[in-house]
Amino acid sequence: MPSLKKSSFLSLSWKGQLQDYVTAMDWSPDGKWLAIASGSSEVILLNIPKKQTITIGPSGSESIDCLGFSYDGQFLAAGGQNGQVKVWRLPKNLTTDSTPPTLVKVLEHTRTWVDHLAWSPMRNELAFSLGRCVQVWDMVREEIVTTLPFEASSVLDLAWHPDGNQLALSGHLAVKIWSRSNWDDDPKVQELAAAGMAIAISADGQYLASGNLDNSLVVWEWESPYPWRMTGFPSKVRHLAWAGARSSAPAIAAASGAILAVWRKLPATEAGWTSRAFDLHQKNITALAFQPGSSLLASAAEDGKVILWHKAKELSQILDGADQGFSALAWNPKGKLLAAGGAQGEWRVWAQSSHGKGFLR
Repeated sequence: MPSLKKSSFLSLSWKGQLQDYVTAMDWSPDGKWLAIASGSSEVILLNIPKKQTITIGPSGSESIDCLGFSYDGQFLAAGGQNGQVKVWRLPKNLTTDSTPPTLVKVLEHTRTWVDHLAWSPMRNELAFSLGRCVQVWDMVREEIVTTLPFEASSVLDLAWHPDGNQLALSGHLAVKIWSRSNWDDDPKVQELAAAGMAIAISADGQYLASGNLDNSLVVWEWESPYPWRMTGFPSKVRHLAWAGARSSAPAIAAASGAILAVWRKLPATEAGWTSRAFDLHQKNITALAFQPGSSLLASAAEDGKVILWHKAKELSQILDGADQGFSALAWNPKGKLLAAGGAQGEWRVWAQSSHGKGFLR
């Protein structure tokens, strides 16, 4: 096992328990609130400064599988197994306002599992998957803006471009990209040799990546039809994360089974990418996340470990707290708090320790 750095970057700050496995987590844009969903329909909000918990989704028999805050923190949306997309309006100041979040919209879709959703990074427009299509809902006009057909398969992932003007969907043999300026135009199609399991767009919007069913990673420059194709993974590539540090070369982390691989773009004078693989996890990796604005990488796995990787190159710290494995992971926007959820409903929040401040960037 690689040696650990002497200083601990994160220390446990808060922990709790839900009734079923944690399925999704997301931070409010100001980083003061954390939303957590579970496999038994629970949705809770954690007020980090006050260490206060608000339950807004009571427990039930069907899972909530995706959730997210709107770009301005005004809304929280959640979707799941029962086909509903629920949207809550949050008080303007959740920290001081005792008024609980208000359920303002329930979009019903019978016999359809909603397992992916994402808010536009620029507007209160919500995209969510419905089998072989995606709908975009406008919270301001309170209407469906468009329905985008993927046709070849169920939509396996979706992502907005950082400018909010394009939406990418992945599925069988392709990533398809629609333009918000005219949803009715045919999408741009980036072809794949197999199904695209997960997609990710770099923070600067210059690169699109797809992790695929055929054990490959494909990366395009945003405006280019010609991809780089990375192979050698032991199984399908299910999880991706782009590094948040803009001053360094583009880097993307990809998880395949228990293997973590980090690919870095070579200088412009050279072609392609270089990679490094890590096999410290003993079971399947379930989530990846770079610290915002940093090259510090966190990986969570079914082995009950969250591992921090210094500059995505070397072991920095191992966190635990989920005996049956971790299932979700999320950094807060300022990068000072890391949250993870487990297969038995446990959730943990770690805070940046003062003596470790800054040494990982």
